[in-house]
Amino acid sequence: MKQRLEWLDALRGFTMFMVVTNHVYGFGFDTNTKYSMFMSICLLFRMPLFFFISGFLAYKASFSWNLRDTGALLAKKLRVQIVPTVVFMTAYIALTAKHFWERMEYAWTSPTKGGYWFTLVLLEMFLVYYAVCLIARKRRVAALVGLWLISLFAYATLYMPSWFSWYKDDFWRATSVTELARYFHFFLLGNLVHRYWPQVQRLLDSKWFFPMLIMMAFLGAGDYLKWHNLRMQWANLPRTLSMYALVLIIVAFFRHYASWFTKETRLGTTLQYIGVRTLDIYLIHYFFIPHLKDVGVWFKAHPTNFVLEGTTAMLLAALVVAFSILTSHVLRVSPFFKKWLFGR
Repeated sequence: MKQRLEWLDALRGFTMFMVVTNHVYGFGFDTNTKYSMFMSICLLFRMPLFFFISGFLAYKASFSWNLRDTGALLAKKLRVQIVPTVVFMTAYIALTAKHFWERMEYAWTSPTKGGYWFTLVLLEMFLVYYAVCLIARKRRVAALVGLWLISLFAYATLYMPSWFSWYKDDFWRATSVTELARYFHFFLLGNLVHRYWPQVQRLLDSKWFFPMLIMMAFLGAGDYLKWHNLRMQWANLPRTLSMYALVLIIVAFFRHYASWFTKETRLGTTLQYIGVRTLDIYLIHYFFIPHLKDVGVWFKAHPTNFVLEGTTAMLLAALVVAFSILTSHVLRVSPFFKKWLFGR
């Protein structure tokens, strides 16, 4: 159990680092997936993996799902997820926007909340998850499987514009329910995987499952990024298959090489430290993203430099993470900030 939790903390740290890397590339270099194979591949797994881990950790085998305990857990989540998000988003807009109130209005009506959507969407996921666990006590697993299938359908509708258009409504965009639909099925997948972890481990150790994941990732990502054999509503299917495959491949990798990610190794210590500071880094890192548009122009002109663009973005991301952690330590000197900004 101790070893498994160590590699899981390291995995969470790796995921947070890749989020920062992707933001450095996208926001800092002012480019997008059209010009970067590195960024395109990262987008297939970084946020799905983050929500997968959140769902995995949300499962508490010994937790008593009664009104009192669930209410206390919910109250803590509300404080940890809402207050820091509002404070840091307001501060970031105040420092970077030319027109504060216009930018604030745009951020709150946008599904991505000026970049600070993750904590609010994660809160929505917890609200739905807690409600199901509280109501469906005797058939909790069946209810969660049903909810996972429903969430998969809601996710599919986002990529069927000729059949569904609910996600264009201002209310669903402003409440970020569109992002909830985009990622909730990964949260539920992580939760179900944790519930059946012994069986999943046997599946990961089988001779055929991991090669099948590699094949799914290759064919799905290849069709989505390069071949484009499927059209219209079917075009998102290979992308989704590659996302699921990549998430499970990375989980299998960290589990298999768990000895690399213990506190006895430098790599494990570093990733675990980032893993337990994910909220701090997420809230603060936007302030330190470098703006290097000229670098982005060069990468657009040389789009096949996968190793170079990835290495450049990761080196800068390491600096951004370091400054974010340093700022977090400064703010944590105050017990008031430590409690209300970071939930400790």
